[in-house]
Amino acid sequence: MNTADLGLPVAVPSTALFTDQYELTMLQAALRSGTADRRSVFEVFTRRLPEGRRYGVVAGTGRVLDAVENFHFDETILGFLRERSLLDGPTLDWLADFRFRGDIWGYPEGEVYFPGSPIMRVEGTFAEAVLLETVILSILNHDSAVAAAASRMSVAAGARPLMEMGARRTHELAAVAASRAAYVGGFHTTSDLAAGFRYNIPTVGTSAHAFTLLHDSERDAFTAQVQTLGSGTTLLVDTFDVTEAVRTAVEVAGPDLGAVRIDSGDLLLIAHRVRQQLDELGATKTKIVVTSDLDEYAIASLAAAPVDAYGVGTQLVTGSGHPTCSMVYKLVARADSDAPDAPLRPVAKKSMGAKTSTGGRKWAARRPDEYGIAEAEVVGTGQVPPELTDHQLQVPLVSGGTVVAREPLDAARDRHFAARSRLPLSATQLSRGEPVLPTEFA
Repeated sequence: MNTADLGLPVAVPSTALFTDQYELTMLQAALRSGTADRRSVFEVFTRRLPEGRRYGVVAGTGRVLDAVENFHFDETILGFLRERSLLDGPTLDWLADFRFRGDIWGYPEGEVYFPGSPIMRVEGTFAEAVLLETVILSILNHDSAVAAAASRMSVAAGARPLMEMGARRTHELAAVAASRAAYVGGFHTTSDLAAGFRYNIPTVGTSAHAFTLLHDSERDAFTAQVQTLGSGTTLLVDTFDVTEAVRTAVEVAGPDLGAVRIDSGDLLLIAHRVRQQLDELGATKTKIVVTSDLDEYAIASLAAAPVDAYGVGTQLVTGSGHPTCSMVYKLVARADSDAPDAPLRPVAKKSMGAKTSTGGRKWAARRPDEYGIAEAEVVGTGQVPPELTDHQLQVPLVSGGTVVAREPLDAARDRHFAARSRLPLSATQLSRGEPVLPTEFA
């Protein structure tokens, strides 16, 4: 069973209350003023990348599609709104029949983005499109932040596998979403069984320090684990004395011991000592796994160490210092009447400071150089220049209210690797810098 294709709700029958109250009060006022049915275009974008980041990663698109499908107002939800006297009768009646019937276009999941990139475009009546603002931003901001951190860690790790193990460091539902986003960004496995079930991500896990402390000796703990899970298991060797633990581990499991895990101390120094000891004991194929509050910088610092895999928790699920991408959802075009054929006209907020936006329904393309490497993110309105036609980034996601772009999670993961490989080499630098591509507005 591929549970990723089931379109399951996050945790409730409806996502309609994953919103802010002002979405509904705007709806009520628009219904009263007669503007609710005006055709409108909203776009999701970010004005800047998190400080020092070279590129962003689009993640959460598949979850947005699930959320849109499950955005409806059943009698229980309507009863809650009615009891709170939040809306009038006509608005509640309108919500009772609500289903999103518009169109959504966007960057496919796993693609990279830059400041001003129109990551997602929602088109429909004002009434139906405005309701989706909060849930879309909630998903994209969280998942894209985790995926960007995961991508940087993936770059730092090179060919070495990465294990996501941050469930205990965040909200239980956010943990599942973070596992999914980390997989898109380049992680290989997760410790979270809910993520494994929900998204078919490979799961891993063996034992913690508590298991060793439960037993009368470290040898007893290792023996119990090997007898249960086999000699290919991973034994945690830093509960007491690492050197003694490694010796005991090999004596118990034999030279075919799968791996040892180090979770504390000077990982660089200990990894070298453990590798030497394992080789001297004949366990030359036993791998070394390190954990202990790693981030991309710590992973990069271990590049020359005899480490075979990394486990990452806190820094991953919190976006490695940037837990949001500051994406916004702005009205960029609307019709002057509710006539289906009324032309769209650009609209934009004018603001003091940095909160300006650009009006108009936008397209986006990534212009390559003669070697196929991206050299600019081009964003414009109107006709797409012929030379950029084959390099457009947006794809249809929802058409007439029907999801048309659901795909296996591995497709998004593969897309991210491909997109990252077509960026300039400086994109992989972990040092702080400007976005690796300029955004040009055509």
